Amino acid sequence: LLSSSATVHFAVSALHQAKRSLCSLWLAATILLGGIFLAGTAREWYQLIYHDRLTIQTNLFGTTFYSLVGLHATHVIVGLFMLLLALYFSLTGKMTSKDTGRLEVLSLYWHFVDAVWVVVFTVVYVLGR
Repeated sequence: LLSSSATVHFAVSALHQAKRSLCSLWLAATILLGGIFLAGTAREWYQLIYHDRLTIQTNLFGTTFYSLVGLHATHVIVGLFMLLLALYFSLTGKMTSKDTGRLEVLSLYWHFVDAVWVVVFTVVYVLGR
């Protein structure tokens, strides 16, 4: 997920330079990386629930884990939806260099989601185990 901060930054930079096709490429890369992150999260949840029997009711760690990681995953899904819209507008020519400010706001949201992941990772995976 952290590498997707770089790709969304490159998308904004490309739009600043009026390189819409390059912007689309970087947006697609960001979406791909975010999707890989969500798939990894889903796989981990499947393992924890069905093989390790860790649920939200098991103990305080389970409650904390699913609450924090689930809330973060929800924000990733929202970000991916907005990135998909931006990619659609970029591919259809409805996003131009005049829309750079809007894409920058979206990239700030995505950077925030990435930064929050660092905190969640630290709390859940480093301190929590």
